[in-house]
Amino acid sequence: MKYSIYIALSIAILCFNSCTETKTVDKVVKPNVVLIVTDDQGFGDIGYYGNPHIKTPILDSLASKSVRFDDFSVNPVCAPTRSAIMTGKYSMTTGVHDTYRGGAMMAPSEVTIAEILKEAGYKTGMIGKWHLGDNYPMRPQDQGFEYTLNHLSGGIGQYGDWPNTLKRDSSYFNPILWKNGKQVQTQGYCTDVLTEAAMDYVEDNKDNPFFLYLSYNAPHGPLQLPQKYYDMYKDVDIDAGLINQGKPYPNVTDHSRENSRKVYGMVTNIDDNLRLLFKKLEDLGIDENTLVIFMTDNGPQHPRYIAGMRGKKGSVFQGGVRVPSFWYYPKAFKEARDIKTPAAHYDILPTLAELTGASLPEGLKIEGESLLPLLTKKEDSLPERIINRYWARTAPVHYRNVSTRKGEMKLVGVGKDEDGNDKFELFNLNEDPYEQNDISAEHPALVEELKAEMDTWLNTMETSEHIVNSPMPIIGTVHENPVMLNQNDALFLKKEGFKKEFIYWDVIVDEAKTFDFIVHFDAPIATTGELELDLGSQTKTVKIEANGQTSFSFNNIELPKGKVTIMPKTYLKRKGELKYAYPFYIEIKG
Repeated sequence: MKYSIYIALSIAILCFNSCTETKTVDKVVKPNVVLIVTDDQGFGDIGYYGNPHIKTPILDSLASKSVRFDDFSVNPVCAPTRSAIMTGKYSMTTGVHDTYRGGAMMAPSEVTIAEILKEAGYKTGMIGKWHLGDNYPMRPQDQGFEYTLNHLSGGIGQYGDWPNTLKRDSSYFNPILWKNGKQVQTQGYCTDVLTEAAMDYVEDNKDNPFFLYLSYNAPHGPLQLPQKYYDMYKDVDIDAGLINQGKPYPNVTDHSRENSRKVYGMVTNIDDNLRLLFKKLEDLGIDENTLVIFMTDNGPQHPRYIAGMRGKKGSVFQGGVRVPSFWYYPKAFKEARDIKTPAAHYDILPTLAELTGASLPEGLKIEGESLLPLLTKKEDSLPERIINRYWARTAPVHYRNVSTRKGEMKLVGVGKDEDGNDKFELFNLNEDPYEQNDISAEHPALVEELKAEMDTWLNTMETSEHIVNSPMPIIGTVHENPVMLNQNDALFLKKEGFKKEFIYWDVIVDEAKTFDFIVHFDAPIATTGELELDLGSQTKTVKIEANGQTSFSFNNIELPKGKVTIMPKTYLKRKGELKYAYPFYIEIKG
């Protein structure tokens, strides 16, 4: 096992004595693990961190009795954060650099927490938001999870989540989900549905060590919630007592205030659901031996209270990347306290591996470090390390929205100045936790030092295997048939003469065979035109007759083994001109 320094400590944590009349038997009891991740819940969206308006008694209680990582960072947006959690690596090395346009597919060769714990005898379950690829071999059930109940794309009702997209104003209610790869119609509000499935999962697996990844899609937009939760906040002045508390406060509008009320209602609903889940663990008698980790995936999606920090979702400033991180394990972590040592999402995998006694594959290179020595008070700190953060729609850009941190010093690339020169800002987070005072002019040598680190990291990321060769779905296998290619995992190409980019998918054909293609649209087509299915070496065309069709079929198409680009080109006549239209999704049978 790669992490062996604290084996004796881990075994002591995991053992209990069973006495008989003749002898004492030591039996290793592995801890259950429940990893809870919420979506777009910012650092300030919890009462524990000073928000007097939001009602989160369960999360506040969990925080008060947990080991809390006070300086825990993630990526500025959701899919990159999730890939780092799953693999212990920087997200771009896994192929994930964005939230859509093909940037949220994780290479199937990556080793996940689920695969590591499954090999160690754990039952593995994933419920909620996956967002790391919706087709084989990138789905959660392809990456080590034995039980899955998930939605597609980056959120319920987003365009890539085609089963729920047409329910635009009610997609969070009675959503269609995918249970072990099969569509299921659920009943109820999404967070309630996911929690009920989580409670069923822990009950079904109470006699086995299990790892449950409970990944709520709330409070991500669209901001839909049960009326009673909206009513809790509809008359609340969310700025009261906060706007003049002596910390920086974001510029908010009436629209963002209304959004905040909805987010607070969605978070309170999560809190109520966690009450039910934690009660289930207690009723089953497994709460003492269950590690509960609570965290969020990035900062808030619109301006609202964020404990004074600068930035929000999408930004590498602290408001975009610093999140709550609570670790509650009654059997082993006896003292609630704050840990000030910087930690990050990619530390979760090695920590769980060491805690559970699971072995990491030989030769596996990860970025994360085990936090167990901190959690068990074996160590007071970790060796100083470099922490990099980045996000833009392309991967990567020098030097836009990128940061490099060493200890308390943080360098942020903020684009170009008015003369076109690269611009950086430097902050001492110990003295300036809200990143208000740029001290780059006073420390040019330190700027150069951290910029050199930033350059090395960016160059490594942009040449990493899965950025150069992006992950691709595989069609024609027994694992997924039919294959539904959605817009979240699609690529886009600018074509001369058209305002819209052309949409396409790169796929791998598992073996040479014949396929049927069905191109689906999200509304009846009421004008004439034609639809070309460009497959590289061949193009098929059908006429569109303005008869209200929503799908068009191309049958018995032979494809060779290997990479194929699928590009549907829909040309519709509107006001005497040809216009390009996006397909909704493509169905492939073969």
